[in-house]
Amino acid sequence: MDNGATMHLAVSLLPGNASSNEPPAGGPDFSTDFSALARFAQKAEAAGLDMVLLADAALASGEDAPNQPVCFEATTLLAALATVTSRIGLVAAASTIANQPYNLARRFASLDIVSHGRAGWSATMAQDPREAANFSRPDGFSTDEFRRRTEEYIGIVQGLWNGWDAEALLFDKSGGRFHDPEKMHLLDHKGEYFSVRGPLNVARSPQDMPVLVLSGLLEPDTDIAARAADVILLDEGSAEDTKLHCHDLKRRAAACRREPEAVKVLINVRGDVVVDRLELLFQSESCDGFNILMPPSALDDFVDRVLPDLCRRGLFRQGYRGATLRSHLGLAGGDR
Repeated sequence: MDNGATMHLAVSLLPGNASSNEPPAGGPDFSTDFSALARFAQKAEAAGLDMVLLADAALASGEDAPNQPVCFEATTLLAALATVTSRIGLVAAASTIANQPYNLARRFASLDIVSHGRAGWSATMAQDPREAANFSRPDGFSTDEFRRRTEEYIGIVQGLWNGWDAEALLFDKSGGRFHDPEKMHLLDHKGEYFSVRGPLNVARSPQDMPVLVLSGLLEPDTDIAARAADVILLDEGSAEDTKLHCHDLKRRAAACRREPEAVKVLINVRGDVVVDRLELLFQSESCDGFNILMPPSALDDFVDRVLPDLCRRGLFRQGYRGATLRSHLGLAGGDR
């Protein structure tokens, strides 16, 4: 836990401006106005938040449930926001159904370089069969098949990100050496669902690899998350249940020969954010911090009213620890 220091805070950029998903009279339409989204990210950065999570969806229209408006394709939005911010982490959702693992790994490796080590990939263990219908799988996947496929997928992506050691690319024109062969690791993966040779044609990340944020966990997914995730998002429950779940994840991470602090557990918080509740959960070692789910229009209230109270209580840091998302979160890799 980071209880000896301060909590981590993320904000999820939800579609729409309020529960009705309608823009306020005379206000910006966050579903199409990039300048409004840029101001949102800049305000979150000025407040010192660790990261902004960008939602995405590729859903099929249907009568069973309405599609939510999602403001831009998330990785494209991440790239754009990286040009108007300099410190805050930017984490984009990207589907394991809509993308091949090599292309996704390459895209996020590139985004991490463009953002100077501030990028992260938000993946989910929960499938939406409506999405699969857009990608030649009208019946989706069984729960077990989706789990096995996602685990394999994540392993490939992280393996590709680890394909180049630091300073492996030499670009030595006079000596005719593009890279140091001893610092390049061929993935050569052949699995149940994918075959990927590698390596990526992108240099190693400024923070060693983009941050992996994992959500949508069921109990059988817990070991996968403990082995692979840097950040795990959990829905809020009772204080005791939340604490038990968090400690179980840390224990499983240790069983995978990872330091417990290598996995950060953040609790999703919706609606009015009650500072006393956040303090109770954090001080009781039920989590490492919180992911605040809010429409963009609610950020001002959180930054101007809730955050100062957290700082007065010594629960949230003032200023960033370093330049990369990993350094904000206190994860290995940090600043290189």
